[in-house]
Amino acid sequence: MALEYLSPSDVAALCAGDAPPVIIDVREQWEYDIAHIAGSVLIPLSTLPERVGTLDPSRRYAMLCHHGMRSEMAGNWLTQHGFAQLINIDGGIDAWSVEVDPSLPRY
Repeated sequence: MALEYLSPSDVAALCAGDAPPVIIDVREQWEYDIAHIAGSVLIPLSTLPERVGTLDPSRRYAMLCHHGMRSEMAGNWLTQHGFAQLINIDGGIDAWSVEVDPSLPRY
């Protein structure tokens, strides 16, 4: 299955449902410290290959970064490594702060 692209609002609706995806934030620690989604898991893109073993290929994951480019790379990499239920959050945390949670700082 290919990487699915959803808006922050669509992902927020999934997170409020019965089977929420796990949000994987692939930004750096300093970015996560500025703004992050509660409950998200920080796995910086550079550490993904060494941390992939901590992820369950049968789970659904929503990938997040600042604007959507690093999360797209992470999602495509995970797809190549046997993960089938992957979402790229279009526009990243920046769009999330506009569409879903305006209390999150933008940077």
